[in-house]
Amino acid sequence: MLAARTTADGFAHRLAHEGLAPLRRGPVRTLQVNVTRRCNLACHHCHVESGPKRSEALDGVGAARVLGLLAANPQVEVLDLTGGAPELSEHFRSLVEGARALGRRVIDRCNLTVLFEPGQEDTARFLAAQGVELVASLPCYSRENVDLQRGRGVFDGSIEGLRLLNRLGYGTPGSPLRLDLVYNPQGPALPPSQAELEARYRAELRELFDIEFHRLLTLANMPIRRFARQLERTGQYTAYLSLLANHFNPATVPELMCRQLLSVDHAGRLYDCDFNQALDLPLLGPVATIWDVDDLRILEGRAIATAEHCLGCTAGAGSSCGGALA
Repeated sequence: MLAARTTADGFAHRLAHEGLAPLRRGPVRTLQVNVTRRCNLACHHCHVESGPKRSEALDGVGAARVLGLLAANPQVEVLDLTGGAPELSEHFRSLVEGARALGRRVIDRCNLTVLFEPGQEDTARFLAAQGVELVASLPCYSRENVDLQRGRGVFDGSIEGLRLLNRLGYGTPGSPLRLDLVYNPQGPALPPSQAELEARYRAELRELFDIEFHRLLTLANMPIRRFARQLERTGQYTAYLSLLANHFNPATVPELMCRQLLSVDHAGRLYDCDFNQALDLPLLGPVATIWDVDDLRILEGRAIATAEHCLGCTAGAGSSCGGALA
């Protein structure tokens, strides 16, 4: 293995060494939209630094343009709504309804506790009625670990959210209402085997809380924003980058989410992925916003903007919005 390089070209260097450079986009299959940075939580690992005091949000013009792009690009199969807590956006429901009317799959990246916020009393029923797929953050089946990472009382609220969703049919055997959970490590470590950890989650949640779900997705903590500052405070930043670089897995590269996902921020700016969005690392080339392009096929084959944080997606079994890659 090559030693870790803690410069911005560290990831590109590894790709070149493995004969995998340059990294290029394929067809856009998923349009992932960060509809708001506002959130009822302020988790330590949040790479977009969401929280209750954030006010950035997609406006009505932007929401209409997103639906227009979906209508004009039938090859895009999924509208993936993220935040913050996407449900707190005033345009969340119109985006869901519009995309579903176009026959697209819709994913809501839900923190579970938002379902009990004022004004959200019927959100779970709305999601079920629309057939929205849920990807819900639950970084551990232990109250202590979840509350340490996400705040006191979050575990209990998350469990109640999962129970509510199960009652509506989400995650139950044979149900079309998909409910996936998300795990990320507590600190600077790679996620364990996704299959093995999923089995442990399933056993613990079923035995202790009678909760069912479909899949567990394991995500690595990205060395950016809040988590990067935490690593720097504890003197672990360089060591974590070395860990990621030394576990670079070339088998993950063909499945990287940036190859078939287009990320949109609250202002309509475009990025190769949500992590690049958090770092304000825009698409390469002249297309910069959702208003600069009508046919997303023109992006196919274009080079992807990369930096050292991309090592987090290619370490070990890999990491993406859909979980492990290899």
